[in-house]
Amino acid sequence: MAKKNLPLSQVYKLLEPGPVVMVTTARKGRPNIMTMSWLTMMDFEPPLVGCIMGEQSYSFGNLKATKECVINIPTVELAKKVVRVGNTTGSKVDKFKTIGLTPVPAARVKPPLIKECFANFECKVIDSRMTAKYNFFVLEVLKAWIDPSKKNPKTIHHQGNGNFIVDGKRMKLRSMMK
Repeated sequence: MAKKNLPLSQVYKLLEPGPVVMVTTARKGRPNIMTMSWLTMMDFEPPLVGCIMGEQSYSFGNLKATKECVINIPTVELAKKVVRVGNTTGSKVDKFKTIGLTPVPAARVKPPLIKECFANFECKVIDSRMTAKYNFFVLEVLKAWIDPSKKNPKTIHHQGNGNFIVDGKRMKLRSMMK
């Protein structure tokens, strides 16, 4: 079977490994939520996460100014709210009230956790040297939360143009690494 040309604009669909998340920021006492899928793990202990935000977004300005955020991981049941968050600007509305999500105070940062998400990671920016050129922030996870009542949560993954895939079947293969 011969391979065919893949448009370069479609490459990210095959490389985008992480779930869609909702990032909360807060500035001058006003919390905001942003939908994001451009994340990458960079290190394990302490956990370091790289993320990219569009500089035109309200959350970009918040994160750049305060250097704090919370990465909130929603399940597939929140998919419609996740999309609404991504299609609404926080500069004009309170997304928590408008979309019906619950802010919960964080332990180590000012931005709130989102109660409805099954996992929440409180983060601080530790490196912003690539922000000016690539809108890339390096975050250190300071505190992590998980809802143990949510067994085998299914996350959503962005495929572009309003298309998402849902986590599929899990499998376990024995690691030979020590």
